[in-house]
Amino acid sequence: MDLTRVTWRKSTRSGSSGNCVEVATPPEAVMVRDTKDRQGPTLSFAADRWTGFVHAIRSGTFDA
Repeated sequence: MDLTRVTWRKSTRSGSSGNCVEVATPPEAVMVRDTKDRQGPTLSFAADRWTGFVHAIRSGTFDA
């Protein structure tokens, strides 16, 4: 996949500490990368898996 054509976005809740990730959503995928290392590795997830992950976070599945 040509990552130069992907639009990356950072959460509006991100502060100035630099501890952020950016997300891109090309068709049928969700990609995540470290804001501080934009040339570094990129994680890619199937869109339905990412949606399930986000729902699990919101429902408290991973709360200790």
